[in-house]
Amino acid sequence: MAEAALAQDMSEAELVELAKRVLPAGGFGNVSYPLIVARGEGSHVWDVSGNEYIDYLLGSGPMIVGHAHPEVLAATQDCVTQGTTFFANNADGIRLAAEIVDAMPSVEQVRFVSSGSEADMYAMRLARAHTGRDKILKFEGGYHGMSDFGLISLAPKRKSNFPVGVPDSPGIPKSVQQEMLVAPYNDLAMVESLVKEHKGEIAAILAEPFQRLIPPQPGFLEGLRRITEENDILLIFDEVVTGFRFAYGGAQQYYGVMPDICTMGKAIGGGFPLAAIGGKAEIMANFDKSAVGDDKFMAQIGTLSGNPVAAAAGRKTLEILKRPGSYDTLFARGEALMEGYRDILKRRNIEAKVVGDAPMFDVIFTNQDVVDYRSSLGDPEKAAKYNAGMRKRGILKSEGKHYIGICHTEADIEATIRAFDESMVEL
Repeated sequence: MAEAALAQDMSEAELVELAKRVLPAGGFGNVSYPLIVARGEGSHVWDVSGNEYIDYLLGSGPMIVGHAHPEVLAATQDCVTQGTTFFANNADGIRLAAEIVDAMPSVEQVRFVSSGSEADMYAMRLARAHTGRDKILKFEGGYHGMSDFGLISLAPKRKSNFPVGVPDSPGIPKSVQQEMLVAPYNDLAMVESLVKEHKGEIAAILAEPFQRLIPPQPGFLEGLRRITEENDILLIFDEVVTGFRFAYGGAQQYYGVMPDICTMGKAIGGGFPLAAIGGKAEIMANFDKSAVGDDKFMAQIGTLSGNPVAAAAGRKTLEILKRPGSYDTLFARGEALMEGYRDILKRRNIEAKVVGDAPMFDVIFTNQDVVDYRSSLGDPEKAAKYNAGMRKRGILKSEGKHYIGICHTEADIEATIRAFDESMVEL
């Protein structure tokens, strides 16, 4: 108890030691490095020792308009004075749902949850409930949350023969493995073969329309749409990351391919815990007992689902993103950084690829074209040195991604390119 009381006065080193005592592996299970962030403003964060970083982690994506944005702060502060949660409908949640329906081309109705993991779990269950089938086809390396089903072949420690999935964690029942089919991303021929082999068993194909850093090859998403329609299978897009990031209408608008169900998170909560499942009204009706009856009704309850403070933050974040020029700024910053990195890699004759698109990308140390999970692995030792070198120079990012926000400035980009050049010299 005394340690908890004194924690606010501890140095960073003392906090790191305290974390090792009270948290497994000394952290929250997110980033692997022992950084303790004290505050953030715009595109920058500061650790408890006062070191400043240009932030491309952005809270793993949700802080797309920047930390402590004054308009988002004002909206949440106004909301907090009225109460913080009710376990009942609230006006901000209803209005946020309406804004999502207006923005996302495929979405006619929305159901809120508190995390992307929940959203993806419910999306898979919804597909099974609606179709009466059990199997889900996903892509190796695709991240769909922390549920048992989501953790099949996210980052397999051993290669398996497709379509056999590999559990990424102990504690996952073997029976779960049997219900997930796994294909390599961007491989339509494999998808068609698996759908043919398992005809009448597959409830849905689940895909990130932009998988981690890997763009879809021309025709791939269109091919998934065609295959699912021809075989009466649902198409689920996991837009937890890409929703409101690639375009106001998400990756489905950006690529022009409409799913039957999509999941959303990150931006729609404005930095608070909030995510959603959206889709066609006839599919979303499975959440409504009066519409489908007891046998088809799919219960979904969450203490903080549609939380008013999160909804207020999300509404204001979406309002900011919707303003003219927001996405022009985001893409301009991302493209400038990607081009700067490519120039340095070429000039210093380093074997690496800048993989992704302007809203999110990273450097993969490989000489292969990156089209799927296995080709994206690269050289992990070089990646670790590169990431450490960037942090040493005041650039904060995840181990495998830059998130670009409308908060990033031209000065941020210039400073980041200089830091990258210095890191490549070290490498």
